[in-house]
Amino acid sequence: MAQQMTGARMVVQALKDQGVDVVFGYPGGAVLPIYDEIFQDQGIKHILVRHEQGAAHAAEGYARSTGKPGVVLVTSGPGATNAVTGITDALMDSIPMVVLSGQVPTFMIGSDAFQEADTVGITRACTKHNWLIKDTEDLAGTIHQAFHVATSGRPGPVLIDIPKDVQFASGTYVGPNEIKPGHYQPRVKGDTEIITDLVAAIETAERPIFYTGGGVINSGKVASQLLREFVEATGFPITSTLMGLGAYPASGEHWLGMLGMHGLYEANLAMHGCDLMINVGARFDDRITGRIADFSPHSVKAHIDIDPSSINKVIRTDFPIIGDIAHVLEDALRIWKARGRKVNKAGLAKWWAQIEEWKAVNCLYFKNSDKIIKPQYAIQRLEALTKGHDRYICTEVGQHQMWAAQFMGFEDPHRWMTSGGLGTMGYGLPASVGVQVAHPEALVINVAGDASWLMNMQEMGTAAQYDLPVKQFILNNERLGMVRQWQELLHGERYSHSWSEALPDFVKLAEAFGGKGIQISDPADLDDAIMEMINYDGPVIFDCLVEKHENCFPMIPSGEPHNNMLLGEASTKDAIGSSGAVLV
Repeated sequence: MAQQMTGARMVVQALKDQGVDVVFGYPGGAVLPIYDEIFQDQGIKHILVRHEQGAAHAAEGYARSTGKPGVVLVTSGPGATNAVTGITDALMDSIPMVVLSGQVPTFMIGSDAFQEADTVGITRACTKHNWLIKDTEDLAGTIHQAFHVATSGRPGPVLIDIPKDVQFASGTYVGPNEIKPGHYQPRVKGDTEIITDLVAAIETAERPIFYTGGGVINSGKVASQLLREFVEATGFPITSTLMGLGAYPASGEHWLGMLGMHGLYEANLAMHGCDLMINVGARFDDRITGRIADFSPHSVKAHIDIDPSSINKVIRTDFPIIGDIAHVLEDALRIWKARGRKVNKAGLAKWWAQIEEWKAVNCLYFKNSDKIIKPQYAIQRLEALTKGHDRYICTEVGQHQMWAAQFMGFEDPHRWMTSGGLGTMGYGLPASVGVQVAHPEALVINVAGDASWLMNMQEMGTAAQYDLPVKQFILNNERLGMVRQWQELLHGERYSHSWSEALPDFVKLAEAFGGKGIQISDPADLDDAIMEMINYDGPVIFDCLVEKHENCFPMIPSGEPHNNMLLGEASTKDAIGSSGAVLV
């Protein structure tokens, strides 16, 4: 029997029917009817953030670490516009998110009413789809459709703008099983003929490589398991983008590490020198390809992606396969096994011998110190002392992010939360809040830089309010580290506004928020301090004072081909330039 209820009640009921257990939000006049229903229902946990950007990033952290969509509730005008950065971040990194925004009453739309903004217009370019609800009868069905769009195909954010009069008015509630299937039904099965052609190429390739991305993780656990089986069965090397870390275990014998602008030497050169590139759920973004014209010029390329618009958008591919990664890998494995499990063993042996030579360069080498903490060493020790835990790692954006990706190992998907495509400073703290909400017993660490962390530091208040023991591991170099590095290497050492001035006392700041502060500057004290951070039952700000002008290598200079890397003080005979880096 059809149920009559207010629009505000519909919102809460629809969220519950979609299996939502937590919402990240901030109240305001245009969403007070919904907040009143949340208060009366008590069936959904609401996390009060300190800023709407924090709500969106927290929802991203929740989604990335669980595989479930994150839900955001914000008011009209500045509430919605504050969330735009997090929404755009989710779009770039294919994170499923449902944003519910309040709006002025329908009869006031267009009148420049108090806290009115054209939210649908503003978010059109940064959502998979968005809706403005003008009739309460349409509300419940639209919410169910929104969850379908956010989680189907290539995941991403959607937004529903709900005027206040629609929330007050009554209408007929429909459940998720009572609505017609939406028009959006992404194709999940790949073209068998093209998959068979790819298998034939796999059988003869001399220098193959799997190039994997976040799409493997978004496809689900089965996709990661099938990828691992394929890699072990073929013996092919595998690399990953920043977003794909954990889809294949870092301890796996075929792992080459991350590729890209700050990827490993062996991964980038293997990509450049391969004859068969199998792109699984990555999008050929510019941090990977470098100069397009010189990207892996002698390889045939396969691209497996559920998003048709990603195929041939940046790089022309020889085997374009549109479909869900789990389905496509399952079919490819089945066909490859049926044809006799063939690979080019002689070619593969020579290829691995070449890769081992590249590995011997030891591209992550750095000159350690017993006087000052090197940031790489700090991350190495953090990795060593936490890897046995039930651990989730978030990051802000900058040098620390790349060092975390280089020196920390991920054995499973959903353990690594970072802002990839948009590169959003301020992402990590609120993301760690979202992860900790989803996994209250886990060790959640945000690897941060001093400048990036300050962008959303107010979310320490959220951590304190909800007793979330998130650990903020700040590599404090008193610089905008990556900006300073580019200025050193590419702008004649003109450090224009890249030195942090008037930094807070992070220990006092932690205490002011009701947490614990730890400051460390001596490498000899580092291990004990990290253990103190881990063992403290509450939020921690760990202020790790590190070498101020350390650079992050390898590095592909902007606009250069991806085999043209700057290396640090690596074991190489090549001449060292004035920057202390080696161009190879």
